[in-house]
Amino acid sequence: MTIDHPYDIGGNGRTATTDPDEHVRDMIEQLLLTSPGERVMRPDFGAGLLELVFEPGGPEAAATTQYLVQTALERHLGHVLTADRVEVAAVDSALVVTVSYVVLRTRTRDVAAFRVPGGRP
Repeated sequence: MTIDHPYDIGGNGRTATTDPDEHVRDMIEQLLLTSPGERVMRPDFGAGLLELVFEPGGPEAAATTQYLVQTALERHLGHVLTADRVEVAAVDSALVVTVSYVVLRTRTRDVAAFRVPGGRP
Protein backbone atom coordinates (compact mmCIF):
# COMPACT_ATOMS: atom_id res chain seq x y z
CA MET A 1 0.00 0.00 0.00
CA THR A 2 1.11 3.57 -0.70
CA ILE A 3 0.00 6.97 0.56
CA ASP A 4 -3.08 8.22 -1.28
CA HIS A 5 -2.96 11.44 -3.32
CA PRO A 6 -4.22 13.96 -2.55
CA TYR A 7 -3.26 13.44 1.09
CA ASP A 8 -6.21 12.39 3.21
CA ILE A 9 -7.07 10.80 6.55
CA GLY A 10 -8.61 7.35 6.24
CA GLY A 11 -11.59 6.00 8.16
CA ASN A 12 -9.23 4.58 10.77
CA GLY A 13 -7.88 8.04 11.62
CA ARG A 14 -4.53 7.37 9.96
CA THR A 15 -3.00 8.42 6.67
CA ALA A 16 -5.12 7.08 3.81
CA THR A 17 -3.47 4.50 1.57
CA THR A 18 -4.22 3.16 -1.87
CA ASP A 19 -3.39 0.09 -3.93
CA PRO A 20 -0.44 0.15 -6.36
CA ASP A 21 -2.54 0.47 -9.54
CA GLU A 22 -4.53 3.40 -8.13
CA HIS A 23 -1.21 4.95 -7.08
CA VAL A 24 -0.16 4.96 -10.76
CA ARG A 25 -3.31 6.93 -11.59
CA ASP A 26 -2.40 9.37 -8.79
CA MET A 27 1.08 9.73 -10.31
CA ILE A 28 -0.42 10.60 -13.70
CA GLU A 29 -2.63 13.24 -12.08
CA GLN A 30 0.34 14.76 -10.25
CA LEU A 31 2.34 14.89 -13.47
CA LEU A 32 -0.46 16.52 -15.47
CA LEU A 33 -1.28 19.19 -12.91
CA THR A 34 2.29 20.10 -11.92
CA SER A 35 3.86 23.01 -13.79
CA PRO A 36 7.47 22.72 -14.93
CA GLY A 37 9.61 24.64 -12.44
CA GLU A 38 7.20 24.04 -9.57
CA ARG A 39 9.31 21.32 -7.93
CA VAL A 40 12.64 22.60 -6.65
CA MET A 41 14.61 19.38 -6.99
CA ARG A 42 12.93 18.38 -10.29
CA PRO A 43 12.38 21.61 -12.26
CA ASP A 44 11.63 19.75 -15.50
CA PHE A 45 8.85 17.63 -13.93
CA GLY A 46 5.28 18.32 -15.02
CA ALA A 47 3.02 18.78 -18.02
CA GLY A 48 1.79 22.23 -17.01
CA LEU A 49 -1.88 21.75 -17.87
CA LEU A 50 -3.01 24.29 -15.27
CA GLU A 51 -1.12 26.93 -17.25
CA LEU A 52 -3.72 26.47 -20.00
CA VAL A 53 -6.52 27.83 -17.80
CA PHE A 54 -6.47 31.27 -19.42
CA GLU A 55 -5.51 30.16 -22.93
CA PRO A 56 -8.04 29.93 -25.75
CA GLY A 57 -9.41 26.45 -26.25
CA GLY A 58 -10.32 24.61 -29.41
CA PRO A 59 -8.60 22.06 -31.63
CA GLU A 60 -5.21 23.80 -31.45
CA ALA A 61 -5.19 23.69 -27.64
CA ALA A 62 -6.31 20.06 -27.71
CA ALA A 63 -3.51 19.06 -30.11
CA THR A 64 -0.89 20.95 -28.09
CA THR A 65 -2.14 19.40 -24.87
CA GLN A 66 -2.08 15.90 -26.36
CA TYR A 67 1.58 16.39 -27.32
CA LEU A 68 2.48 17.83 -23.88
CA VAL A 69 0.81 14.94 -22.05
CA GLN A 70 2.26 12.17 -24.24
CA THR A 71 5.76 13.62 -23.96
CA ALA A 72 5.53 14.13 -20.18
CA LEU A 73 4.21 10.59 -19.62
CA GLU A 74 7.03 9.03 -21.65
CA ARG A 75 9.70 11.18 -20.03
CA HIS A 76 8.67 11.04 -16.38
CA LEU A 77 6.57 7.89 -15.99
CA GLY A 78 7.96 5.67 -18.75
CA HIS A 79 9.53 3.43 -16.10
CA VAL A 80 6.08 2.83 -14.53
CA LEU A 81 3.64 2.73 -17.45
CA THR A 82 3.20 2.65 -21.19
CA ALA A 83 0.72 5.20 -22.50
CA ASP A 84 -1.24 3.50 -25.28
CA ARG A 85 -3.39 6.49 -26.19
CA VAL A 86 -3.85 10.07 -25.10
CA GLU A 87 -7.02 11.85 -26.15
CA VAL A 88 -7.77 15.50 -25.48
CA ALA A 89 -11.11 17.19 -26.10
CA ALA A 90 -12.39 20.70 -25.44
CA VAL A 91 -15.67 20.28 -23.54
CA ASP A 92 -17.63 23.10 -21.88
CA SER A 93 -14.68 25.51 -21.51
CA ALA A 94 -12.43 22.75 -20.20
CA LEU A 95 -9.95 20.28 -21.56
CA VAL A 96 -10.73 16.64 -20.86
CA VAL A 97 -7.60 14.49 -21.01
CA THR A 98 -8.10 10.73 -21.27
CA VAL A 99 -5.07 8.48 -20.89
CA SER A 100 -5.18 4.77 -21.77
CA TYR A 101 -2.18 3.03 -20.27
CA VAL A 102 -0.63 -0.25 -19.16
CA VAL A 103 1.02 -0.54 -15.74
CA LEU A 104 4.35 -2.22 -16.48
CA ARG A 105 4.68 -4.04 -13.16
CA THR A 106 1.33 -5.83 -13.39
CA ARG A 107 0.52 -5.55 -17.13
CA THR A 108 -2.85 -4.12 -16.06
CA ARG A 109 -4.64 -1.92 -18.60
CA ASP A 110 -6.51 1.13 -17.35
CA VAL A 111 -8.05 4.39 -18.50
CA ALA A 112 -7.97 7.62 -16.51
CA ALA A 113 -9.76 10.87 -17.39
CA PHE A 114 -8.88 14.30 -16.04
CA ARG A 115 -10.81 17.54 -16.47
CA VAL A 116 -8.75 20.72 -16.60
CA PRO A 117 -10.95 23.83 -16.32
CA GLY A 118 -10.37 26.92 -18.43
CA GLY A 119 -9.97 27.91 -22.03
CA ARG A 120 -12.78 28.52 -24.48
CA PRO A 121 -14.06 25.84 -26.87
